Amino acid sequence: MVNVKKININEEGLNRFFGPLEAKIMNILWLSDGMSIKDVQTIINQDSPISFNAVMTVMNRLLEKGHLKKTITGKGRSRNSIYTSVQSKEQFLMEQTKVVTQGLIQEFGDLVVSHMIDALDNTDPDLLEKLQHKLNSMKSRE
Repeated sequence: MVNVKKININEEGLNRFFGPLEAKIMNILWLSDGMSIKDVQTIINQDSPISFNAVMTVMNRLLEKGHLKKTITGKGRSRNSIYTSVQSKEQFLMEQTKVVTQGLIQEFGDLVVSHMIDALDNTDPDLLEKLQHKLNSMKSRE
């Protein structure tokens, strides 16, 4: 499990868990089988100019945080570092939303559950049915 130490509650999407450049890099790597820093920099440069060193610094920070792994290929001048994500985007989001939800419920209990119930007004009917089955299952165990 990869722990995110800080959640930016005022941001949206991946920017809740990552800084803007970290999120761009993770999205790029989630769509690939692995890339070098130069490959990632080239892709980001298509949208806005960015230095190799900036991308390198952030990718190494993501490596230190446990979000990326690095594999060295080749030898000598043909040596290359390839970075890949440790988990898929779906795995990451599932894990982090679970941690956030459990933390909120442990800390604020009834208040969080009440807000979640209120939010059900705009929920997909299939998800509501899944919730109904879960509630029925929990009741039958009592």
